[in-house]
Amino acid sequence: MAKELIYLDHAATTPIRTDVLNEMMPYLTTKYGNASSIYSIGRESRIAVDNARIQVAKALNAENKEIYFTGSGTEADNWAIKGVAHSYQGDGKHLITSSIEHPAVLNVFKTLEKEGFSVTYLPVSSEGLISLDELKAAIRPDTIFISIMFANNEIGTVQPIAEIGKIAHEHGIIFHTDAVQAVPILKIDVKAMNIDLLSLSGHKLYAPKGVGALYIRKGIRIETQMIGGHQERGKRASTENVAGIVGLGKAIEISSAEIDQNTLHLTSLREHTIKLIREKIPHILYNGSVTQRLPGNVNFSFRFIEGESLLLMLDMYGICASSGSACTSGSLDPSHVLLAIGLPHEIAHGSLRISFGAENSIEQVEYLVESLVTIVARLREMSPLYDKVKCELEGEY
Repeated sequence: MAKELIYLDHAATTPIRTDVLNEMMPYLTTKYGNASSIYSIGRESRIAVDNARIQVAKALNAENKEIYFTGSGTEADNWAIKGVAHSYQGDGKHLITSSIEHPAVLNVFKTLEKEGFSVTYLPVSSEGLISLDELKAAIRPDTIFISIMFANNEIGTVQPIAEIGKIAHEHGIIFHTDAVQAVPILKIDVKAMNIDLLSLSGHKLYAPKGVGALYIRKGIRIETQMIGGHQERGKRASTENVAGIVGLGKAIEISSAEIDQNTLHLTSLREHTIKLIREKIPHILYNGSVTQRLPGNVNFSFRFIEGESLLLMLDMYGICASSGSACTSGSLDPSHVLLAIGLPHEIAHGSLRISFGAENSIEQVEYLVESLVTIVARLREMSPLYDKVKCELEGEY
């Protein structure tokens, strides 16, 4: 058994970095002023919020005034999609997204359909990639908005964002991307990538939960998110979460500075994991793109077992992992992402997502795979289906 917890679910959430927490602490203790107040501790909070806005903007190659702080990535997605759809519906009511978006995106589009909008849900390949030709074919004269996630939270597939944005702009269409999984790991330039709106979340990049941001390109009309005071230039009323915003700014500054070394580290962990699992465990499927993939994401389906049982047994070994999105883990249905890439229900149910972070090591990978070998064998021996077919499947991968 593991001597200490091994956390391999960074796509769900990350711990707050010590230097990020240290940056936040004064705004939870002595510098507690409301950022709208004119006395000294209020002015200190305002300066801190403005500084964080600069940090986020710099990481995205955006302008400071194009960054709006939110309470989460989900809020940023909701605001981007509903805010633009409602503001531009006079120009058309057709919207385009993909079939593998996060629920924070998919469920917003479903809500808009009830309001009379028409939505095209693009299919994806077996690797989770949309087709640019199918995107072009889906565009209509009344198409006003496209939203395609930067990188998938379950299978790690990275979409051709710059090309999607270029197509959108060639047709005068506004383009949004949910970059919650991508911002802490991939280099993003909203100008070069033709991005009009981008959502991100603090707790995916070693900042606290309860804070996010939305980039809105200058000139984009968008409905006000919350009505009340003047915060966020009158677009999102609510007293600022100063400490959370400070943490987000610091975390994105650090992740941007460390992006190259972090990519090398995460890629080495990913590739070692894939190699060992393929060598040691039969009857598996590797899910997602082989080449266009987040560096720290691994997703396998293990035939003849249930993902929930696999996770529970990994937990007994001190390993935290996931079978899909944390936002849908309470559902008994198989992952909509795995179904969209063509997996049958019974195989999709046996999926495991590993998402590495900066603190993980090769030694932890080897312990993970050693544990998986034991756990998968034990669960398969309990499966009547596996007992029936294991002879004819011997050696299959």
